[in-house]
Amino acid sequence: MIETQELRDQLTNIFERNEWLLSLFERAGSLSPHPYYIGAGCLVQTVWNELTGRPPIYGVSDIDIVYFDDADLGYEAENEVVERGKRLFAELPFPVDIKNQARVHLWYPGRFGVGLAPYPSLEAAIDSWPTTASSLGARKEADGSWRIYAPFGLEDLFRLTVRPNKTLVTESAYYAKADKWKSKWPELAVIPW
Repeated sequence: MIETQELRDQLTNIFERNEWLLSLFERAGSLSPHPYYIGAGCLVQTVWNELTGRPPIYGVSDIDIVYFDDADLGYEAENEVVERGKRLFAELPFPVDIKNQARVHLWYPGRFGVGLAPYPSLEAAIDSWPTTASSLGARKEADGSWRIYAPFGLEDLFRLTVRPNKTLVTESAYYAKADKWKSKWPELAVIPW
């Protein structure tokens, strides 16, 4: 599945109409000199809210910002970016979760019980996110253009379809996520494992 320009335009138009999300995009670039994306849940849920007529922040529980710095895999370097983010986004009604995807392999097995090789890039990390619709990253470039990374396209997102990306997620984790989303957006079609 490859997203069409029409779906990309529809996606960025939704972002442009959402004041809190647009403000988030405009400030996020100041966090780090490293490549970054705002990703996954808050973007997906913003689109689902638009498509189902819900308020813009309905169901959003946090914001995921990911970046890639393989030159310094230390906790301290990542924590410095996290602390800057806490100050930058302090007024948001939900937490901002900032993670260096270059160091995920250091803590992921202990937290989720699944081994993980180091990601070679930020995009490789997004390639492994748990569903095809939520494997999505976006950022607003300094020139005002949008950078969208959606390795599985945007069709599932706009069709309200939750489909597993079996690269890393376990069956139980997939269903836990899908059930949680379905309880908030009953219009979703959940594809069986």
